[in-house]
Amino acid sequence: MSAVLQNVPAALKEMIISQEKETALRERMERLGIREEEFRETFIRSSGPGGQKVNKTSSCVYLVHLPTGLSVKCQQERSQTQNRFLARRLLLDRIERLRTGLISAEKMRIEKVRRQKRRRSRRAKEKTLEAKHFQSEKKSLRTRIGPDEA
Repeated sequence: MSAVLQNVPAALKEMIISQEKETALRERMERLGIREEEFRETFIRSSGPGGQKVNKTSSCVYLVHLPTGLSVKCQQERSQTQNRFLARRLLLDRIERLRTGLISAEKMRIEKVRRQKRRRSRRAKEKTLEAKHFQSEKKSLRTRIGPDEA
């Protein structure tokens, strides 16, 4: 990130991304064992709100971590520098989740929702209907006995 900010005045540099945030990102990269050379970064034109600024400048950042193949596209801000920082942070989050195994839990949760939304088979529908009929018969037996039935 520092390579891009070399030509930017110091006052502007601090306004874009604070030094604490940048050092925290660097420390996190070191902790995960990720080097800057492992990223392939391309800049493309953003879309959506932002007006002429995003239509004319390539402020959208597409970041790929070459060893894992994970990629992130970030166009949250109008500033390319902020998007570069956010893209790195998002990519580090994904790499961390991949290494800690949280992704498998998330995939399991998504698969569970998918199963719940899926249409039921004919056999499953028949079984459910059968259970409902059985329950209604039980309830009908709970009615009061009239004087002429006793």
